[in-house]
Amino acid sequence: MYAKLASLALLAGTSLLASCANASAINSPALTEIPADQAAWAAECERWDNWDKPAPPFQIHGGTYYVGTCGISAILITGDEGHILIDSGTEAGADLIAANIRSLGIDPAAIDILLHSHEHFDHVGGHATIQALTNARVVTSLEAAEVLGSGIISEDDPQYGTHEPMTPVAANTLVLDGEVITLGSLELTAIETPGHSPGALSWAWRSCEGSDCRSIVYADSLSPVSREGYKFSDHAAYLGNYRQALGRVAALDCEILLTPHPSASDMVRKIESGKGLVDPSACQRYADSINTRLDERLDSEMGAPNGG
Repeated sequence: MYAKLASLALLAGTSLLASCANASAINSPALTEIPADQAAWAAECERWDNWDKPAPPFQIHGGTYYVGTCGISAILITGDEGHILIDSGTEAGADLIAANIRSLGIDPAAIDILLHSHEHFDHVGGHATIQALTNARVVTSLEAAEVLGSGIISEDDPQYGTHEPMTPVAANTLVLDGEVITLGSLELTAIETPGHSPGALSWAWRSCEGSDCRSIVYADSLSPVSREGYKFSDHAAYLGNYRQALGRVAALDCEILLTPHPSASDMVRKIESGKGLVDPSACQRYADSINTRLDERLDSEMGAPNGG
């Protein structure tokens, strides 16, 4: 971890290692443009990390911040009339997320809306804790509302029976595909992306630093993971909706891709590389990679070699 910290300190342009750094490395734009807060996060976290491992928050772009742990994302979008939080982590992780928000100088009570990616305990297990802390309006998909209200994932979820129950929390507002959640100047578009779970949502919005505006997408996990014995090929309608969801993600205006597990969008590597988080092809490549995994999964269900 110390070697990683030293490397990222150089990339962030700090003076800690400047005296012994290679001059070409110091002068290279790719090695001096990493914001210090992003470098600090990447130094603390591994590419695949524990769900509840604490991590410092960092600014993604404009009023959008990463406030999650090393292994589970939570995204805070700040606005002129209040703030929006996407995902709450595990029940234990919710306290870490709240602490990260406070460390940014923001009172969690200023969070007015609480959104979700998919309705599994590692991403929404902390919803009850965050809602009690903030009194935020809980906005969910129709399918996720029942899960959050009962604390148990639905029987049509590919992972049914494999997840811990959650503390229930009631949904205040249901959102459909293409609907826009507004809060002052903030506008987030809901994209229904079932597949990893039936009620999964992805979110798209614009975030600006002065005149520098970026299209940000928080795309759901979408990986074809299931309980033992489940076959996606036995559920034609679900599989069709899954493919449509991948098509929606691929077609999005997407300059910065975020995912519920930061490993899925390779966030640590992107920061370590010095190239930054902006990548206009990221959503297309992300959807393509999941389509490939889904094809391989279907081949394995049919007894054919993966990719055959």
